[in-house]
Amino acid sequence: MDFEMSKTHSMKITKNPKIPSSLVKDGVFQNIEETPQMAEEASFFKILKKQFSRPKSVKPNSEIPIVKTDLTNLSSEKPTIVWFGHSSYLIQYKKINILVDPVFCGYASPFPFMIKSFTGANNYGVEDMPVIDYHIQTHNHYDHLDKKSLKSLAAKTNNYIIPKGVKKDLLSCGIPSEKITELDWGERAEISSELQITATPARHFSGRGLKRNTSLWSSYVLELFGYRLFLGGDSGFGNHFQPIGETFGKFDLAILECGQYGEYWPYIHTFPEELLKIAETLQTKNILPVHWAKFALAHHPWKEPIERLTKAAQNSEINLFTPKIGEPLVLDENYPTSKWWENLD
Repeated sequence: MDFEMSKTHSMKITKNPKIPSSLVKDGVFQNIEETPQMAEEASFFKILKKQFSRPKSVKPNSEIPIVKTDLTNLSSEKPTIVWFGHSSYLIQYKKINILVDPVFCGYASPFPFMIKSFTGANNYGVEDMPVIDYHIQTHNHYDHLDKKSLKSLAAKTNNYIIPKGVKKDLLSCGIPSEKITELDWGERAEISSELQITATPARHFSGRGLKRNTSLWSSYVLELFGYRLFLGGDSGFGNHFQPIGETFGKFDLAILECGQYGEYWPYIHTFPEELLKIAETLQTKNILPVHWAKFALAHHPWKEPIERLTKAAQNSEINLFTPKIGEPLVLDENYPTSKWWENLD
């Protein structure tokens, strides 16, 4: 197939009946199972109090090491994933570039002085990106949807695939409507016989201000020339993974969030050990953990998530891949597994 057609936004939308659609009540999107945003014992006061007593270890004292890769000349005979810290990453294969949740502004909040990136973790920017064929957005939280990056990337991005309701965020950045495809859970964008992107459920929430859940949050299944990747987005552990595993199964790689969890919000983010259960449900033995090493959004030490996950995976059959920021992971060819964080404070 000539993928120059991707610039014309030519794709067919179909519905997979095995994947549940989103639930909407009074104009507000719902999770498949009951999902309180806070635990029963939590309160705004308790969370605020803990926020002001966070240990210094929520941020590294040392600079985060990176590998600087020339993304414009990236080429491999296998699908290549380059992680940029937190939940931003590029998937490149057969000259197709797919960018997920790019946040390059250096902060994960409405204001630049709040939730700044760790030193060294924001060394990739808009200028490093190649032409993007497909921008995939999981939801509209500040640590995933960065309007500053969206505006700067617009000139070299051909198409956007986003959850229902997120279109208004993109339109506010000057993105042309004809480039945007909104998907409900279970809807598949059929770009060609060799490339399909299906929106699948997640257990989370959305919102960029006081108003929440007026747009959807999603994970995705990427089917790319015979390879199958699960792009997890943000999600708590839950039974929504079951239909995904049963319908698609045997993923070559699951990219799952690992970090920013907490005892006061246990339903909307996964704890590290739960990634192993998710992998089993998705029928994959390969995990790339993301959602860590760039921002401190929770109260745990910055490297606790990867330490807990690494320990849990020791006695399992799960392959845990741990590239440095910018270090290419190449399916069937190069799987970085160094514990690069161990010597950092």
